[in-house]
Order: sequence, then C-alpha cells, then structure tokens
Amino acid sequence: MVLVWNLAAKAGFQRFVRDDSKFGSYIMIDVVGARVLQDIGNVGRFGRFIWQSAVASVLSCVRTSTYPLIWAQMNIIGVRSVPVIMITGAFVGMTLAIQAYDQLAGMGLEEHLGVLINVSVVKELGPVLSAVMLAGRIGGALTAELGTMRVTEQIEAIKSMGTDPIRHLVAPRVLACLLLTPFLIIYADLMGIVGGYFISVVQFGINKRAYWSFSANGVELWDVSIGVIKGFFFGGAIAAISCYKGFTCKEGAHGVGQACTDAFVASFISILALNFALGVIFKSIYSTFWPIKSLV
Repeated sequence: MVLVWNLAAKAGFQRFVRDDSKFGSYIMIDVVGARVLQDIGNVGRFGRFIWQSAVASVLSCVRTSTYPLIWAQMNIIGVRSVPVIMITGAFVGMTLAIQAYDQLAGMGLEEHLGVLINVSVVKELGPVLSAVMLAGRIGGALTAELGTMRVTEQIEAIKSMGTDPIRHLVAPRVLACLLLTPFLIIYADLMGIVGGYFISVVQFGINKRAYWSFSANGVELWDVSIGVIKGFFFGGAIAAISCYKGFTCKEGAHGVGQACTDAFVASFISILALNFALGVIFKSIYSTFWPIKSLV
C-alpha cells in the first residue's frame, strides 16, 4: 500500500513539474510578445513625433512669430555650449599629438604629424565628440525641461489654450540644434588643430613650416565638409530624441531622471550609428569620383 502511494505521489509530482514548466514557457512567451508589441508601438509613436516635429519646424521657418523662440534656444544651445566644445576640441588635438608622435618619429615622419591630427579631428573625432558633449549638456537639459513641463501638466495647459506644443516647444529646439551643431563642430575642429599644433611644434619642436605645409596638402575641403554635414544629422538626432523622451516621460522625479538617462543613451548610440553610416556613404562617394589619397 505504501509502495502504491509513493508511486502515485511521484507520478503526480512529475505531472505537476511538466505542467509548471509549460506554464513558465507560456509566461515567457507572453512577456516577450508584450515587450515586442510595446517596442513596435514606441517606434510608431517616435516616427509620428519626428514627422510632426519636421512639419512644425518647416512651418516655423516661415512664421516670424516663432523667431524669438528660436533665437532664445540658439543662445542656450549654441552660444553657451561654445566654451565646453572648444575645450573638448583642444584636448582631442593635444591627445592625438601626444599619442601619435612616437610612432611617426620612429619612422622619420614626424613632420607629417599635422596631417594625421587634422584629418582625424575634422572628419571623425571633432564631430563625434562634439555631438556627444552636446548630447550630455543639451540633450539632458531638453529632456529634463520638457519632462518637468509634462509632469507639472504645463504641456496640457498649452494644449488647452489652443496652441500646438510641438510647434511651440519642440520646433525651436530642433531648429536650434540642427542649425548650430555644425558651427559648434567647426569651433571644435579649430581648437583641435590649434591644440595639435601647440603640442607638435612647441613641445616636440617640429618645424612649423613643414607642419603646416604637409597639413595643407593632406587636409582637403571634402574632409572638412564631411564633419560639417555630419553635424546636421547629429544635431537633429539629439534634439528629436531628447524632446521625445521629455514628452513621453513617466510621472514623478524618478520618471524625469530616467527619461534623461534614456535620452543620453539613445542619443549616444544614434550618433555612433549615424557616424558609421555616413562614413560608409561618404567614402563610397569619394572613391567614385577621386582616387584615395595617402596621408604620408
């Protein structure tokens, strides 16, 4: 009798384990499916937000009533970001000079150091690091400002007055980022070139005439243009992501803080992805019309 009872209990336990494992699998499928549907919905809402922001930005360009809002955002986003962008560019150029000098000097090519520094700064490091700094300084500020307005229902108040919050709040910020990021990149490039020159010529004693001669021959207008064009894409991505995260943040201080974190992470990833995609595109265009030029 005891043996029969034990066998029955063991069989029931095994059946319970099998049923429980199936139930766990169903829960996992349900959670994954819900997350996929949520992500698809977020992509759709973000795409609709970008479309509305683009339309509002275009309309704001022809409406003089929105110009004061755009000027104010240009001052906050552009003018106040110049010092940190210039410091970033200067240290990038100096660091490149420090790291690359020994390798080139070992081959007797130290006079070509300016080409390596300046091409790296104007094509890649200047635009990317400037955009990352803007994502941290401006992106977080935009998300926090708009997120606080959402939490305190100021955005709803703007809607209740018959004003489009996208046109009033988002469009000036998008236009300011879109227009001023290329100019900030130019400032970073300039300071990167100056910083590299200071370390190369003043500290390492490279002949300054040869330094500038090789730099002028190695750096083309195409290289500078690539960095400036990237600025439009980086600025648009930072503004769109930051404003969207601010508009859709959750309630409370924790929601605003989480939205700021998400905005910076998403902006940083988008900057790297756009930099890669644009690099491939520009390289293909250049190789189609011109031969690849050696830096040394």
